[in-house]
Amino acid sequence: MDNFIQFAYVAAAILFIFGLKQLGSPATARRGNLISSLGMLVAVVAALLSQGIDYTWILIGVAIGGSIGAAAARLVQMTSMPEMVALFNGFGGMASLLVGAAALAPDSDTFTLVTIVLSILIGGLTFTGSLVAYGKLSEKISSAPLLFSAQQLVNGAIVASILGSAVMFCMNPDNSMWLLLVIGLSLVFGVMAVIPIGGADMPVVISLLNSYSGLAACAAGFAVDNNILIVAGSLVGSAGIILTQIMCKAMNRSLSNVLFSGFGSGKTETTKVEGEIKPISVEDAFYVLEAASNVAIVPGYGMAVAQAQHVVKELTEMMEKNGAEVSFGIHPVAGRMPGHMNVLLAEADVPYDQLLEMDEINPRMETVDVAIVIGANDVVNPAAREIESSPIYGMPVINVDSARTVFVLKRSMASGFAGIENPLFYKENTRMLFGDAKESIGGLVREFSG
Repeated sequence: MDNFIQFAYVAAAILFIFGLKQLGSPATARRGNLISSLGMLVAVVAALLSQGIDYTWILIGVAIGGSIGAAAARLVQMTSMPEMVALFNGFGGMASLLVGAAALAPDSDTFTLVTIVLSILIGGLTFTGSLVAYGKLSEKISSAPLLFSAQQLVNGAIVASILGSAVMFCMNPDNSMWLLLVIGLSLVFGVMAVIPIGGADMPVVISLLNSYSGLAACAAGFAVDNNILIVAGSLVGSAGIILTQIMCKAMNRSLSNVLFSGFGSGKTETTKVEGEIKPISVEDAFYVLEAASNVAIVPGYGMAVAQAQHVVKELTEMMEKNGAEVSFGIHPVAGRMPGHMNVLLAEADVPYDQLLEMDEINPRMETVDVAIVIGANDVVNPAAREIESSPIYGMPVINVDSARTVFVLKRSMASGFAGIENPLFYKENTRMLFGDAKESIGGLVREFSG
């Protein structure tokens, strides 16, 4: 039986790695998810068989958790996907915390005690940090960074207390007070780590918390001596760190800023933008698009809110039928979670070869006749290049202002998630198409239909 269990673990690990590889491309991501899920099923069944335990409560838990997960997958709107991912990260962290705490035994050696501390610390941090991220993403709490005087001092005191409690726990594992202190302080530290981070940085936070949940699982795997949990946690943790680095590069932030919650989120200095807004009607926008031969569409969170991805696909087909070349510019942090725009456009069956990353589309932007910005704000804000006092100065953006004409689809002149003004709206070549994005694009489709 033991050989069978180990063989199953190896098979599960191979499925994890192969599934992760498939997630590297939008074209194979769905298959990668299925393969990884199969690997997890093999791992869970093998782990249960290795324990020789009563499965009654396990099966009840699987039934309840599976029902909740299936319902969430079916019922949660695409706009709420970032919040759901945040909650799932948090649940993973809490699971690792509970596994770590349950692994404590009277004869635990020092190495096991250290892994227990790590699984509790990272798991607790992930749990409460993810809850705060969920609150900010769902706007149940303010998405603005919460800063107060002596914040770094307080955080330093919490970290010092965690380290002290962890050392005392390892030296006196029979004294449950130190274990409870580590648990309580890790939960508090999760809150303190995320509250200083502004809403515009949430995609990076989601990626980082995903990495933390994997590292917590890895530590829990060491605590309970389960090889597949170590492998799976390592894969999630390392993949999350790599994705976080990619996101940091896209936002011109260092990984150390993220790890220590620096982020620069507290930088609130802004510059008043002056100029004239030039609105445009659907009918006039149609005449410009009808004559365009090269169109770039840059989606943002507003497209998700309006659920406009399907009508965008319809407009794309109309413009291509009219002889225009149409491409999509995808900023790495557009939306509120990594890959948010890719998921939405994949749902509408937009061909993958039309999706261009920021580095691909920026060199082409000067040849674009019309750039259509749909509900994006901060990722196309030229203040990132032009205004040194801007909180997003230095952040790479999609240079839509280099296109001959820019249409910005917005409901109002409200600022984006970063809470700063956008000089793009006042540029000479920019026209504002106010209204619900789905209705505005639907109007353009009707104009093309004649």
